[in-house]
Amino acid sequence: MTEPQVVIVGAGPAGIRAAQTLAAAGLCPTVIDEGARAGGQIYRRPPDGFIRPPGTLYGSQAGKAVALHTAFDGLVAAGRIVHLPRRSVVALADGTLHTVGESGSRRIGYDRLILATGATDRLAPLPGWQAPGVYSLGAMQIALKAQGVAMGRRIVLAGSGPLLTLLATQLLKAGAEVAAVLDTAGMRAQIAAFRDLAVRPSFALQGLAMRARLGRHYHAGVVLEGIEASDTGVTAIRWTDAGEQARRTACDAVGLGWHLKAETQLADLAGCRFAYDATWSQWLPCTDRMGRAGDGVYLAGDGLRLLGADGAEVAGRLAAAACLSDLGLPAPDTAADLKRLDRLERFARGIARAFPWPTDQVRALPDDAVLCRCEGITAGAVRETAAYGGAEANRVKSLGRAGMGRCQGRYCQLAAADLIAVTGGLAHAGEVGRLRAQAPVRPALVSALLEEE
Repeated sequence: MTEPQVVIVGAGPAGIRAAQTLAAAGLCPTVIDEGARAGGQIYRRPPDGFIRPPGTLYGSQAGKAVALHTAFDGLVAAGRIVHLPRRSVVALADGTLHTVGESGSRRIGYDRLILATGATDRLAPLPGWQAPGVYSLGAMQIALKAQGVAMGRRIVLAGSGPLLTLLATQLLKAGAEVAAVLDTAGMRAQIAAFRDLAVRPSFALQGLAMRARLGRHYHAGVVLEGIEASDTGVTAIRWTDAGEQARRTACDAVGLGWHLKAETQLADLAGCRFAYDATWSQWLPCTDRMGRAGDGVYLAGDGLRLLGADGAEVAGRLAAAACLSDLGLPAPDTAADLKRLDRLERFARGIARAFPWPTDQVRALPDDAVLCRCEGITAGAVRETAAYGGAEANRVKSLGRAGMGRCQGRYCQLAAADLIAVTGGLAHAGEVGRLRAQAPVRPALVSALLEEE
């Protein structure tokens, strides 16, 4: 019999563990990834010749990072998996992935598909965020890990979530000047969630230790008022502290981020069902506990559940085990991973409650604030379109262009949903609906689409 063709999209912790599980069962999966080397965002690897050691790049997670890198590289070298780096999947239909890379386009067929697409920054707009010198937290971390570069001479980090604290400590350790770390989550919410966070005591204690190292740089419960900029870029950020005192911090770069948003465009094109998760304030795919999404499609990692790197490894193994079982092949015992998944999900829910989406900040945006950076659409235009055309996400997109740019709403759709909901008198953003994914899900050169390998 012909060996079934299993394709994995994504070579982060979930994709690596899925590939490893399939290879152990005798299959030779194909792994497609946009990165030059496997590792994903959390364990992103620098180019050859980079002098900073793993302990500096990954901190306490250096051992896990090196183990994943070594396992994946060994499987590639042994010919037990096929690795296609620097290649993006821009569309899929009828059992075929449409991909583009440096040498052109390529169609790749599959019998089973594991999507380990990870997550992206969850961003909330504020006045001035479209100015040069404003980045996502993830972009700043990529520059630091991959190139050893701090994006700015005097940096302010703002938002909420574990990455806010982690990146701040990484920048300070690298010698960058961090002027302030502004967390929109109040201390009361963080303390209330600690019971759930304590199910992973080592991680909770690491977070507290990093917070302690930030010292006077860290401010909780702030309200972000706006970013000031000149013709050359950012000059300051205005904010109100927990004591309701107006503050202004001079800076030349701002990093923004409110934890993560699942990367779900390919799952949408694959026909997966979605449900609005009020805890995470976003639409997430629906699967069984193993990651089965139906029709030979499996989901793993932060593209399914926002559980972090350890959770992604567990989900990758579970998705691969489900795939093997559905193919009628021997699958590893998953009891331990399923039990661990329960604990990881409880911890993740604690994270979501400790560092919530800033709904009030979004709904208070002034009309002249830019909401959709790709198209330059303001908050007032979104409110006007929703009042005129109806409180539904895709209707507002088609009439007013919010979410129609190159990011396909990755950065603006959650905020737009909040504005649409309040304009339409709806109870929450989930009633607005979600933007439908469109191919290509990534910007691609026309020349690459036209020229096949």
